[in-house]
This record gives sequence, structure tokens and C-alpha cells, in this order.
Amino acid sequence: MGEKLIPFSRGSKWGYVDKEGKVVINPQFDYAYPFFEGLAVVNIGGMKLGLKYRPPVGGKWGYINKEGKVVINPQFDYAYPFSEGLAPVKKDEKWGYINKEGKVVINPQFGEAYLFSEGLAGVKKGNKWGYINKEGKFVIKPQFDYAYLFSEGLAGVKKGNKWGYINKEGKFVIKPQFDDVGFFSEDLAPVKKNEKWGYVDKEGKVVITPQFDYAYPFSEGLAGVNIGGRQFGHPGGILIKGRDKLGINLPFFDFPRGIYREGGILFGKWGYINKEGKFVINPKFDYAYPFSEGLAVVQDGGLWGHINKEGQNFKIKFD
Repeated sequence: MGEKLIPFSRGSKWGYVDKEGKVVINPQFDYAYPFFEGLAVVNIGGMKLGLKYRPPVGGKWGYINKEGKVVINPQFDYAYPFSEGLAPVKKDEKWGYINKEGKVVINPQFGEAYLFSEGLAGVKKGNKWGYINKEGKFVIKPQFDYAYLFSEGLAGVKKGNKWGYINKEGKFVIKPQFDDVGFFSEDLAPVKKNEKWGYVDKEGKVVITPQFDYAYPFSEGLAGVNIGGRQFGHPGGILIKGRDKLGINLPFFDFPRGIYREGGILFGKWGYINKEGKFVINPKFDYAYPFSEGLAVVQDGGLWGHINKEGQNFKIKFD
């Protein structure tokens, strides 16, 4: 989901390495997101509390380009990456959206706000979630207890204590029945039921029986799944704690949501399944990310690297 520059920390500062592990932007920020649409969110002046990988408290958030130059001055209380030309930003306890020139295009007015996807963004107004368009107008009125990104025409939403999927008219096409959900990719979506993850199609039919302790969406015909793990914190996050001899760390990143979250999967092993639910790369990794351009980032025995679809060929090594 990022753009081949990976945020890392050395000491108390964050910078970026390329996919070969070479430092491209020297550590100088107090926190850093991956690059999206050519820009990355960074924090200046924040104070670290708790785990190193969590965003800092205080300071201001702005945006840099791939040369490490600040292109939108740090001025926001919090900020998310760009998606479809707009980014959610927080100011004075409210969320709105800016464009890539840093101009506010949707005034801060929401309690929470997510990235735009397929022309819509989930936002919280009062105590309910709905979806707005790029003019900031509600096209699906606030009525849900939580709302995720649209993908392949559907979005996971929570009603009461169960999750289902709606279309862009705001109508349920898969009724709320799951404990948690991910987004649709390649016509399938990971869903959680009775503490296990499996996959459903767009009619809500179970295609791969819930049997995994965590499951990513499919990417390039394969999906990363966890066996024997234990989820903690907000569902969906993955705790990455790789570190090389120079003190390089990789951050929390929540692929299903497209944003950072506190939470993750502890223990167990990760492997990759095909759409028949069969392992094509056996569970042997400590962590595993989705495939992109034929490679996936995994951790094995404290080392981070890229594997191919045969499960071989480390490209980068962090320890």
C-alpha cells in the first residue's frame, strides 16, 4: 500500500529506507507514516509515551515529499495519509480534509474521519458513522456504530455489535452477522466469526471456513493468515517490531483499514493461502504482510525481508 519507501526509526527519530534497506531520508522526524500518493505524514515536536511504534503525543503533523522536503507545514493535531487527492486532518478536536497544496477543502467538523476510497469517506458525526463525498456532503447518513473503507463497491459497517457490508446507497447487501470484517479484494473479504477468521464472497456466502486466528485480504491471489496467534487491542492492526543492527524499527500499520491503529496479533505463525483455502506457503513466519508486485514483507527468526510467491528470496534483512 505504501510506495517503496519504508519508515524506520533510529534512536528517537524517524526517516525512510528503500526496499533494499538503504537510507533515503535521514532520521529527523518524531514519527513517520509510509508514503501515499507521493507524500508522507510526519510529526515534529511530539513526545513519545509507551511503545516506540505508537504515534507520539503532542507536536504537529505535516507532509513531506520523497526528497524529505516539507511541502505542507506541520500544523495539524493529527493527520492521515492522502488517498484520492485528499487527506483527513485534525484541528481543534475536529476532523476535516485538505488537498495536496495544504488547503482545507472540507472544514473540520467530524469527530473522526477516514481516508477516501471509491469517492466516499467514512466519518463520525455525533455518535454515528456515515459517508461523505468530496464536497463534504453526506451521501449515506450517519447511522452506523463504525464504518470502514469502500472496496469493490462494498464497505464493512458495524450495527449494534455485529458487522456486515453495505453498498454505496447505504443498503445492506450482507446483513450484520460477523464479529469483525476486512475489505473486499479479488471478490473475497476476510470475516471473523466465533473467534476465527475465514472468507466470504459478495453474496455473503462462506467460501473459506473460519479457521484462522487472523486473516488479511487477498492480494495477487494469495492471503496472509495467522495460526496460533492472539489478537490484542483494536482489531486489524499488526505490530511490527523488526530492528536491524543500526537500530532500525518498522511501525504499526493496519492494512485492512489503510491507517495506523493500536493493536495487533501476538504469537502464532503466518503463512499464505490460495482461494481454495489451502496453504501454498506454510505458516512459518513470525509476521507476514500482503503481496505487492510479486513480493511480500515477512519476519522470520527476528529478520525482516521480502519473499516471492514460492516463499523464498529475502531481499532486505532487518534484525
